[in-house]
Amino acid sequence: MKHDIFEKRPMVLLIGILMVVSIGGLVEIAPLFFLSSTIEKVQGMRPYSPLELAGRDIYIREGCYNCHSQMIRSLRDEVERYGHYSLAAESMYDHPFQWGSKRTGPDLARVGGKYSDAWHVDHMRRPRDVVPESVMPGYPFLEKRKLDYSDMDKRLQALRIAGVPYTDEMIASAKADVVAQVSPDTDESKALLERYPKAQVRKFDGAGGDQPSELDAMIAYLQMLGTLVDFTKFDAAGPNLR
Repeated sequence: MKHDIFEKRPMVLLIGILMVVSIGGLVEIAPLFFLSSTIEKVQGMRPYSPLELAGRDIYIREGCYNCHSQMIRSLRDEVERYGHYSLAAESMYDHPFQWGSKRTGPDLARVGGKYSDAWHVDHMRRPRDVVPESVMPGYPFLEKRKLDYSDMDKRLQALRIAGVPYTDEMIASAKADVVAQVSPDTDESKALLERYPKAQVRKFDGAGGDQPSELDAMIAYLQMLGTLVDFTKFDAAGPNLR
């Protein structure tokens, strides 16, 4: 039999296996070197605004990812509960991404706009006031802490090195944009919206003044999750972005 040469000679078999694996690997890997991106382009996606980015940093700092995922699988029960399944493009600017699989609390990929700002304020203060069965700890200190955004321009610069397409204008305006997002009906907020379409501008924590709190940043981040892509117009075959 022709295959005896492999069955009776271990070294020949090993060489044959290595050749097959190498050819298969080249077939799978080589095309990737000719692609500018392996992530589908989805209309509406943009980098985080400085305030949203600050909120995301606080989200990570407080360990929220330990109990909440941000990845809806394409399973019927998940889609019916949380909404449209997650797209790779929705995490393309995440460093690190927040997919996860631990759900002590619900998935947050589509939480943006699901609840009011006031609900989020109460939930952060005392979670069981709005969700009696919740085991989440309270974070009342967030609304008392002023947000430190003194290095926001440096954060954007670091992310640009990692591939996030922040422009020179975005970096130069980073600190001002933090305040602009909690200052509606100002020229600065209008400029912010030109740089970050669909950004929500208001004082999220319900307090007065134009100085953002850590709670402002956290709620700004939560309220934008899942809101950038218009799924009523989303084409899974790929949109025409010419």
